[in-house]
Amino acid sequence: MKLFSKETYQHRRNRLKSDMESGLLLFVGNTEAPFNYPDNTYSFRQDSTFLYLFGIDRPDIAGIIDIDNNTEMLFGNDATMDDIIWMGPQPTLREQAEMVGVTSVQPMDKLDIAVQQAMARGQKVHFVPPYRAETVIRIAALTGIRPAEVAASASRRLIDAMIALRSVKEPCEIDELEQHMAVGYAMHTVAMTMAQDGATEREIRARLEAISLAGGGAVSFPTICSIHGETLHNHHYRNTLRTGDLLLVDAGSESPLHYATDHTRTTPVGGTFSTRQREIYQIVLDANNVACQASRPGVFYRDVHFAAARTIAQGLKDLGLMKGDVDEAVRAGAHALFFPHGIGHMLGLDVHDMENYNDTLVGYDAEIERSSQFGLAALRLGRRLKPGFVVTDEPGIYFIPALIDKWKSEKLFADFICYDKVDAYRDFGGIRLEDDLLITHDGARILGSRIPIEPDEVETTVREI
Repeated sequence: MKLFSKETYQHRRNRLKSDMESGLLLFVGNTEAPFNYPDNTYSFRQDSTFLYLFGIDRPDIAGIIDIDNNTEMLFGNDATMDDIIWMGPQPTLREQAEMVGVTSVQPMDKLDIAVQQAMARGQKVHFVPPYRAETVIRIAALTGIRPAEVAASASRRLIDAMIALRSVKEPCEIDELEQHMAVGYAMHTVAMTMAQDGATEREIRARLEAISLAGGGAVSFPTICSIHGETLHNHHYRNTLRTGDLLLVDAGSESPLHYATDHTRTTPVGGTFSTRQREIYQIVLDANNVACQASRPGVFYRDVHFAAARTIAQGLKDLGLMKGDVDEAVRAGAHALFFPHGIGHMLGLDVHDMENYNDTLVGYDAEIERSSQFGLAALRLGRRLKPGFVVTDEPGIYFIPALIDKWKSEKLFADFICYDKVDAYRDFGGIRLEDDLLITHDGARILGSRIPIEPDEVETTVREI
């Protein structure tokens, strides 16, 4: 079992204790989940909050931090002989607890007693929002809260404290991310070389997931691998690639400690961009570079989004697809016909880091509210950047026929959009280019070696077969 140092987990829990005034903090780890019968389970993935504070990557375990009594305790059962027969020797929970600096260990059935005693003493039980039904039921049984009300009963104080802790990545986290970027690089460069006439999306997807597993972990989210990149989360995988198509691959890998990579590249099948494809691609690449250059401590990430959006709007105006004042068009949201999502999100233990807590609480704060404007509302991260934030930089341009038809029929933003010329791009698809950025003390840098992204180097990579 790979772990950070014992002191890392102790330091995290101590910082959390200092941020919370009182109460019992309850952290329920994940259980194994069967996909067709009890003994045939999905690959186990531990809860990220539990991993962050306790590090132990095994099912059926829980932890509490008693703020009022300054105690920490882990609950779980050791392997039975049947477990050992099927899985081999297993470390005891006490052995694992010692590795993360917890000295008190109890059987799982003692967790109910500990929580009930705390409630009887008048202590408030704090927990973060559960996202699995089994955890909802477990928390409901422990606290007496109706299952339907468990999510709404999550502790805002604990959520805010966890967001504050996890937003700024520690040096050990950055090292883990940086090292694993090489797996993401391998995944995407292999996808480029496979972008050949006659290949299938499912073959490429399978190869990428094999690279991820060989590199230390499962994929960090369901791979997007499609010649129809205009569908933002396309999990179809049934198409055959043909020369002239654009293959959009949005894929990432989990490191051995479950830190995520998340990159997107768009590749011309056969290795040559058409003139029209290269023009749109260059606009997206310019927006990606502008966003990276604009990212620095103290800057609202929403302003980085606007910088990318203006670059996209200006590029499309230069091609005759948009018109009018670019700044006015972006303020109105006209560019969102082509760029209907945000520039990026937090990255860490989760590919959309901490969003189980509520993505608006993660991405916004008292200084900045989330917009309700189409496109801008999908920006997951708008607040000021700080050194140690890890974020994605992923602008895109998409031609979505249904959306084009809707806006054109409603005459939306007719002062900014040249619909007659846009119609000629209805079969274009979509282009997205995504890098992972570390916010430094004076700017931002791309984590890992940059995956080929310049048009010429992408074409060269495709031809290296």
